[in-house]
Amino acid sequence: MTETLESRRAAARLQIYKTSPELLDAMLSLSNVASKDIDVELGELIKIRASQINHCAFCLDMHMRDARKHGVSEQKLDLLAAWQEAGDLYSEREQAALALTEAITELNNGHVPDDVYNRAAAAFTPRELGQVIAMAVTINAWNRINVATRQPPRAALT
Repeated sequence: MTETLESRRAAARLQIYKTSPELLDAMLSLSNVASKDIDVELGELIKIRASQINHCAFCLDMHMRDARKHGVSEQKLDLLAAWQEAGDLYSEREQAALALTEAITELNNGHVPDDVYNRAAAAFTPRELGQVIAMAVTINAWNRINVATRQPPRAALT
């Protein structure tokens, strides 16, 4: 039987941010630290791409809205799932960050491939590279919490 949004909403899940407010505080702290020194538009692309892979509707809804507010073009948002096929639409830094984000999110080989890591290391300073890694790890944590507890997107709450 296929689940619908209604049946998913009806299945009561833990309201984790209410039962564990310290988790929310810690995650918000981690998010703030991870986003230091990273261009806001690049950060939103990282968050959206990981959230697409992880099927996190809550985070997709939030970060698509945020990306638009911060001036990310509709074309970049529309083509993000196929960024590798989009030619020069994404800068080398964006491409390197997106490739690294995908590798961190999927971990298909049990590790981040050297070529992906080296591409990102060439595109960013060591400090920036650490921030990109931290941002990808952080959004993956948010995604997993929100998917596990089935947090509905804001649009579904109104």
